[in-house]
Amino acid sequence: MELRQRALQVLCLSDPEQKAAAALDLQAQAATLSIAEQAPSALADASVLPGHPERPALLRHTEVARRSPATAEGRAILVHAIAHIEFNAINLALDAVWRFDGMPRAYYLDWLRVAAEEAQHFGLLRDHLRRQGHDYGDFPAHQGLWTMCEKTQHDIVARMALVPRTMEARGLDATPQIQRKLRQVGTPDALAAADILDTILHDEVGHVAIGNHWYRWLCARQGLDPEALYGQLVRQYEAPRLKPPFNEAARRSAGFTEAELLWLQQG
Repeated sequence: MELRQRALQVLCLSDPEQKAAAALDLQAQAATLSIAEQAPSALADASVLPGHPERPALLRHTEVARRSPATAEGRAILVHAIAHIEFNAINLALDAVWRFDGMPRAYYLDWLRVAAEEAQHFGLLRDHLRRQGHDYGDFPAHQGLWTMCEKTQHDIVARMALVPRTMEARGLDATPQIQRKLRQVGTPDALAAADILDTILHDEVGHVAIGNHWYRWLCARQGLDPEALYGQLVRQYEAPRLKPPFNEAARRSAGFTEAELLWLQQG
């Protein structure tokens, strides 16, 4: 089996459970897979990428209502929103595998591992939702992560800069704040959700580190200054300018430099 063709096939799957299972299965076969030098020639119609179920309804970011985690429904909506992020993150990692040519084997295997870990996260959150009498798809969601994926589909440097180390890195900042709120609520389901987020936060540090590694590797290959280029890419692709507070410890663990952290703080 060839890895990049199979990654595209999994990306096109619309059933969330099938997609998560297929990503995990692909990772399990990683050592036996060949990796093509060129992207699959029979590209899927862009309108079907990524494959996604009929539910949840997809709205604009500003149209998705927020609820307080003080209520059971509010906590379900919160967990559902995070589950949707993790489902999108499976797609983002698979897209990074199939789309971009000319990278070392380690690049493709790194993003395959990310896809599998995101699938595990999605499974943990979906199981939690089901224990609370809900399921993935019960509440509306937004496609902010995939929108940036589409913007950077022709530029791997921008993709590495603006998806893992910008959009996904925001989770490093937001997760501890969400956990504090859940632990303040203190109900069994709130505490269970906070524990799941411990696992996710730990893994996400590694995912952002992979993004940082390949962004810097690409900049070095092309003779670019990664710190100066980053601000240019944020402006060019209209990426969100992140605001504090920042989880500086997690960001340092993920490979951000002191200069980069200072740039973030200066807003």
